[in-house]
Amino acid sequence: MYETYLAAETEHNPIIPLWQELVLGTIAFAVIAFVLMKFVFPRMEETFKARVDAIEGGIKRAEDAQAEANQLLEQYKAQLAEARTEAARIRDEARADAEGIRQDVLAKAREESDRIIAAGRDQLAAQRESIVRELRAEVGTLAVDLAGKIVGESLADEARSRGTVERFIAELDAAGTTSGRR
Repeated sequence: MYETYLAAETEHNPIIPLWQELVLGTIAFAVIAFVLMKFVFPRMEETFKARVDAIEGGIKRAEDAQAEANQLLEQYKAQLAEARTEAARIRDEARADAEGIRQDVLAKAREESDRIIAAGRDQLAAQRESIVRELRAEVGTLAVDLAGKIVGESLADEARSRGTVERFIAELDAAGTTSGRR
């Protein structure tokens, strides 16, 4: 039995580690754990903290930038609305000014037209009067000549012929105005 025990002792069971391996593994684990806790984990913690700060700072900056962009957008919209209102006001003023100018031009054109018409009427009246005078003189001369031929005597006396002609024309005017009124 002792032989079996010795044989068992010399043969190593791979499931159960040797005590020397356990001691060596524990010391190596302790050294690695110490190095990790002393140097690596604090560095990793600093790196993680820096990353968290960078991410949170980036989010904060992004939120600030978004808020500023929204504020600028609102200002832009307000300025755009104000500019549109101002443009509409200017356009309305321009229309009103144009209408006023148009009315002034029309009034001046009417005045000029009335002045031209009045001048034309005055000129027509003056021409009519001149023509009537010429016709009276011609009608008077023709009437005197005709009357001289009918009467058989010469009506050469200027004063008499003028008086006769003036009476004749006055009678014609009186007959024309009375017949025109009927």
